[in-house]
Amino acid sequence: MKKAMLTLVFGSAIFLAACGGGDKTATNNNEGATAPDGEAIAMKSCISCHGGELKGQGNTPALNDVGSRLSEEEILDIINNGQGNMPPGVVKGEDAEAVAKWLASQK
Repeated sequence: MKKAMLTLVFGSAIFLAACGGGDKTATNNNEGATAPDGEAIAMKSCISCHGGELKGQGNTPALNDVGSRLSEEEILDIINNGQGNMPPGVVKGEDAEAVAKWLASQK
């Protein structure tokens, strides 16, 4: 009985030691974070109105060549404030900036 109790105590200690601790740097999730992917965000957020290839559909304009018509700042302004049928703030903050940058490169 005594041997079984010692085995249980040591087994528990080893198990808890394996689960505990950890590297403090692993808790900081912001280090090494990458910038948002403008293309991925646009494909997720814009295709429902602008079409799967962003070629426009119905009364929504094509975005696949929007960079030849508008600057990054103009695109960001439209994303933030809306224009025509587009509501403001569909994407926000860094995501909006990343989408505007990517769309401005579409020429």
